[in-house]
Amino acid sequence: MIIPRLALRNILGARVRTWLNVLVLSFAFVAIIIFQGLYKGLDEQASQAKIETECGGGQYWHARYDAYDSLSLDEAHGPIPESLAGLVRRGDATPILIAHGTLYPRGRILPVLLKGIDPAQKILSIPAGLLERAGGPDPPAVVGRRMAKAAGLTVGDTVTVRWRETGGAFNALDIRIVLVMSTSNPGIDNGQIWLPLERLRTMTRMEGQATILVLRPGAAGPSGVPGWEYKDLDFLLQDIRSLVHAKTVGGSILYFFMLVLAMLAIFDTQVLSVFRRRKEIGTMMAMGMTRARIIGLFTMEGALHAVLAAVVGAVYGIPLAAYLVTRGWALPESMDSYGYALGRALFPVYSAGLVLGTTVLVLAVTTLVSYLPARKISRMKPTEALRGKRS
Repeated sequence: MIIPRLALRNILGARVRTWLNVLVLSFAFVAIIIFQGLYKGLDEQASQAKIETECGGGQYWHARYDAYDSLSLDEAHGPIPESLAGLVRRGDATPILIAHGTLYPRGRILPVLLKGIDPAQKILSIPAGLLERAGGPDPPAVVGRRMAKAAGLTVGDTVTVRWRETGGAFNALDIRIVLVMSTSNPGIDNGQIWLPLERLRTMTRMEGQATILVLRPGAAGPSGVPGWEYKDLDFLLQDIRSLVHAKTVGGSILYFFMLVLAMLAIFDTQVLSVFRRRKEIGTMMAMGMTRARIIGLFTMEGALHAVLAAVVGAVYGIPLAAYLVTRGWALPESMDSYGYALGRALFPVYSAGLVLGTTVLVLAVTTLVSYLPARKISRMKPTEALRGKRS
């Protein structure tokens, strides 16, 4: 235990030089943990919001449907096969019909997607129940706040919508806005109008047809359904995963430079320490301390910088992390237009593995950087070290 006690006494005796190194290293500690927690929170928050409102437990797509090709939408619908209809009857899946439409709000023209959903479904957290309870001669419709803002719509407004039927004829009627829903997922909001499923089927002459079927989380569907393709959550959430991966890689570059700066400061400190303490090193050699133990002493002095940095970082890092977990990281309004389900604030997610992994990484790198200049001690001669000469 003499080596750890002596190492701690030596670095605390350096005072300002030690605490400057510790402070810089603690910044790297806290930054890595805080931002990695934000990226993990981004992944979980956006994925969960998309699962609850759009993806469910997976989806079956009509073979001609392509979410990234709007030109394929006119042909991307068909009757629900019996193997999937059983899931719908049991409440393990809900069908959604999608059709092109044109909205005419206040003399303007807006292309929209008309989406039909069963008002009685319980799989997606879309407030479709109002579509069933709403009365009046005009078909009820639900829009998101982004869509309502873009079209200038409010609850109770009546607006004309035009669509194309399966036979190629165009038709139009007035719809009534019964709800402007607030959702963090722009994937069910931007440019979309939600209508009762059977009403949209009648309007487009697609009775009994659907474009996609959304599975209930935990439900399992058949494989190899003719004319339909199963899309699992890995496929449906790949845009979010790609965003998080890109952000993580970009953040790693920042962490690398922060660690390099901190390690450079510690390396310089250790080089200076070995140079200035030659007589002390010679004295320890003359008293019988082996070179390996002296190298271990200087290496431990450098490693203790990481230990103190973890303690100092915890002093201000834990309250900061707790604040972010409770209040979140406020996001600008412009984030709504990015297409990701993030909401108004981003809540980080921290784990014991993240904190422990970061601590081990910084401690290992600090120990290595401290050992490199300490190797010079192995070439010192005790007599020359006692006289303060360089070997």
